[in-house]
Amino acid sequence: MKATLQKATRTSNERPAEFIAPEVNIFETQNGYVLEAEMPGVNKEGLEITLDGNEITIVGHRQVESLNGNPLFLESRNADYRRVFELDPAIDTGKVSARMDQGVLTLTLPKSEKVKPRKITVD
Repeated sequence: MKATLQKATRTSNERPAEFIAPEVNIFETQNGYVLEAEMPGVNKEGLEITLDGNEITIVGHRQVESLNGNPLFLESRNADYRRVFELDPAIDTGKVSARMDQGVLTLTLPKSEKVKPRKITVD
């Protein structure tokens, strides 16, 4: 898994936090968009999703268990996940929903009724 490391500034005098950008899949459906983000080690309680204007931010805090022993080989980083997306203005932000299942976040981003195709009846 490729990991992109990002830095974010916290409001206190702490050093900047490091984040890994989760890998995502984005699909367009007839009714909107579906975004899947892979965040192993993150559960529902460790998830923060914020919507600010047309920008959605996903932050996943990993639950890391400490093991008794000296690490010999480590491929995974002990960092949280963070990714920011600019949303299509056609998305109805009031109807965005999220589901977390086995480390995979699924966001459903429905299109506004105004932009969906519709049939017009002729009188």
